[in-house]
Amino acid sequence: MRVDFTRLDRAFNPKCVVVVGDSRRSNFEWLQANRTFKGKLYSVQVSPESIEGIKAMGVPNYLSLLDIPDPIDLAVVAVPRSAALKILDDCIRKEVAAAHFFTSGFAETETEEGIKLERAFREKAEAANFHIIGPNCMGLFNPKVGIRQAATQPTGATGPLGFISQSGTHAIEFSLVAHLQGLEISKSVSFGNATVLDSPDYLEYFVQDPEIGVIGMYLEGVKNGQRFMKVLKAVSARKPVVIWKGGRTEEGGRAIASHTGSLAVSQAIWDAAVRQCGAVNAASMEELVDTLKALLYLPPVRGGRVAITGGSGGQSVAIADVFGEVGLEVPRLSKVSYDELATFYNLIGGGYPNPIDTGNQNRAEMKHILEILERDANTDNIVLLTMTRFGIPERMQTEVDLMAEIKARSPKTLTVIIPYSTPEEMRRARELTQRFQGRGIPAFPSIERGARALKNALDYYSFKSGDGA
Repeated sequence: MRVDFTRLDRAFNPKCVVVVGDSRRSNFEWLQANRTFKGKLYSVQVSPESIEGIKAMGVPNYLSLLDIPDPIDLAVVAVPRSAALKILDDCIRKEVAAAHFFTSGFAETETEEGIKLERAFREKAEAANFHIIGPNCMGLFNPKVGIRQAATQPTGATGPLGFISQSGTHAIEFSLVAHLQGLEISKSVSFGNATVLDSPDYLEYFVQDPEIGVIGMYLEGVKNGQRFMKVLKAVSARKPVVIWKGGRTEEGGRAIASHTGSLAVSQAIWDAAVRQCGAVNAASMEELVDTLKALLYLPPVRGGRVAITGGSGGQSVAIADVFGEVGLEVPRLSKVSYDELATFYNLIGGGYPNPIDTGNQNRAEMKHILEILERDANTDNIVLLTMTRFGIPERMQTEVDLMAEIKARSPKTLTVIIPYSTPEEMRRARELTQRFQGRGIPAFPSIERGARALKNALDYYSFKSGDGA
């Protein structure tokens, strides 16, 4: 089927959305989720009981999709599978730009009836060149225009992230986790069974979207591996792509078949193929979000030598171990740096081999320490460990300003670690994360997450430059 990006663009940026089949039984899940939509929102429902509730919400209801008075950019279809083909017929007749079918019960059931229905569904759509998202999925999320996959998702704020997910749950969770980490989504799609439109189609759409700077993916399998890898390689040459692959174990592979009907792929083969395409592998939701953050905020990472400061003496060994275990180096600083540190450093409660321990007393010299690390010839990256437990806003803002000044003049990459262990510290950490990232410096909630994200960014840029090919 020929993908029409104009139709996809209408679906992702709709002016008119119609929800078909939402009911009181589901507490009007889709109408509730899309009450934030800034355009025209309509309902199609024939049940008198549900119609009453829809009218109480202030949403105009019609008995047929064909009765909607406006051109429809996106239809959200939540009917039983027995009615899916009839609604698809109406969508085609109405010339809807694209339809998201939440409806499940197709090939993922591994039943003859479900497989036969999905085949008929696909053949009807392809014959009309009609664009189906799904079925068996949570559809589209665009916070700028207010279309959502769930009522829990934030709207209003928009950002440079694009997300393509085979799983609806992971699509929703990604939007919430990214938001908490100070990242906002431009557009997201949960595509489920990919009966008509598949992951390469969304990759090709996202790469030409100027609002999307980096692309994250959650995949369980691909239907046409050759096409997927060809598209992935082309897209990765233009924008960073990070992929979290489900089904890394035999047990996970078995679960995939009943979820979206996809075929599992050997993890080793998958990882190698993704790397050769210039994309980045991630093993979890956290690593996916963190790596996207690193690629979004960091300049090209050109070396793996890391200078670390801001922690206590008891943390130094653990910190060095974490960075070393992911494949980064925590080297000794140059003699020039050590000589300069020795002129002012108070050894009580801190030392400076690298990591440079500061404790409380030596932290007052953070400007001097950071400037020494900026000039140090033995390191490529600077990592600052900052603390929220002391609750000193002035000092925290000073460190934000210091790091921003260095970023403006230095080719070294700057990363911040902001750990927390209580709800109040978490609140402060989120505020501080936003301050750092507002100045273009990525902040991570743990040493492990920051180290892994930095290493993934290094691998990405090494491959792009030819060093990792």
